[in-house]
Amino acid sequence: MSKHAPTDPDLRRPRRPWFAALALAVAAAAPAQAAPDANAGPAPVPRVGAVLASTYAPDARPAPATASIGRTIGAAPAARPAEAPRRSPRVADFGQEPLSDDARAIASWVVDAADNRGLPFAIVDKVNARVAVFNPDGRIAASTPALLGLARGDDSVPGIGERKISDIKPHERTTPAGRFVAEIGVNANGEDILWVDYDAAVSMHRVRNGNKAERRLQRLATATVADNRISYGCINLPVAFYEQYIKRLFEARGGIVYVLPETRPVLAQFGAYRVASATP
Repeated sequence: MSKHAPTDPDLRRPRRPWFAALALAVAAAAPAQAAPDANAGPAPVPRVGAVLASTYAPDARPAPATASIGRTIGAAPAARPAEAPRRSPRVADFGQEPLSDDARAIASWVVDAADNRGLPFAIVDKVNARVAVFNPDGRIAASTPALLGLARGDDSVPGIGERKISDIKPHERTTPAGRFVAEIGVNANGEDILWVDYDAAVSMHRVRNGNKAERRLQRLATATVADNRISYGCINLPVAFYEQYIKRLFEARGGIVYVLPETRPVLAQFGAYRVASATP
């Protein structure tokens, strides 16, 4: 979870040229802004790794693109309208996957509000230690158990991505909640991973078993979720699942990752609303 030598190589964050290019591309697609005041000083540089919270729109059309990339913090600033949209609701297709009510509710909100903007998306259910991956149209591709941050909590410690692994205390090893614009990238060893929160050095990647004492493969295989909290904050997935669903679906254009909170209301985290028939 830093640029210094960590226990897991995925936690090293090389500064990659594609981040700058992506920021410029998204900025170019943003609505034109008024000319800056010449006396106001230099304009702020868009922070790679952050986007504004998604905002519910009455007509369910996605909000305009912004020049920032990566993370959503907190709930949407706008309140939900008193009346539901005057159209038939759209819901996600869950197939036979065993997802929680919260995961189903957020997935159907994503589909109904088109919050994924035509991209594949994943939902990380920390309470149940499970990751579900969806096609752009809202059809579920698959779900799997996952290993998550050791500590319970929904926020990353400020600056944790720059700290040495040895300086990160157990209670600081959280997987942050929020809406993240995710991209396939590489770690410092050249291995592909899905960057979720670049600033906090949180990624989604294949599970590793380098430290035998941590028994990560065994933890993934057990039926209980009690032993799935072990990482420094990254989301560990079975190798085959990562290859078949994460890498295949997210490699071309990236996607959105929704990490459900465990200390805050789920709907409030995303400024979401409950879609009719989203849950049983």
